[in-house]
Amino acid sequence: MNAIDLSSFAGLTAMVLLALNVVLGILVSRNYSPARRWPRRKIPIFRIHNWTAYTALAFVLVHPTLLLFADKPRFHAADLLYPVNSPGQNAYNTLGAIALYTVMVVVVTSYFRPKLGSRPWKKIHYAAYFAAAVLFLHGLLIDPDLKNRPPDLLDGEKVLVEGCLVAVCAAGLWRLRQKRKMV
Repeated sequence: MNAIDLSSFAGLTAMVLLALNVVLGILVSRNYSPARRWPRRKIPIFRIHNWTAYTALAFVLVHPTLLLFADKPRFHAADLLYPVNSPGQNAYNTLGAIALYTVMVVVVTSYFRPKLGSRPWKKIHYAAYFAAAVLFLHGLLIDPDLKNRPPDLLDGEKVLVEGCLVAVCAAGLWRLRQKRKMV
């Protein structure tokens, strides 16, 4: 196992945590009560939502950092911060950096939510959907070995990303249906 493999695993872990986080955030936004509905148990959804956000952010930061230890292709700190000229698949690496920066903004501003106020924070927090879309593109298009191969959408890693995408889309559709029922 090399640095690229470890980076890939960290990225996939971040992907799963972020997808779970978006789904939990959607449940929180609709005031879903697991005690009154399924699974009829008291589950602290909001606390789990916060915990997955901070844990995901840690994995999101570890994911590119591990690339600094890869032998080939050779990454430098500047390639991670501004990946436009990074070695291999720089367009897809740029998508990953955009998702990383957007996730960082969402998580950090959540920490300052009481000071920002609910309305400005909520507008910033909607960037999580943009981050998710860019993250799914990054995860689906990039070659896990960074060798510029076309994506194999039936590869196990890609299927995991696709599953996360389906879960987030299903939760988003559920949220829209719930909102329409209220109107």
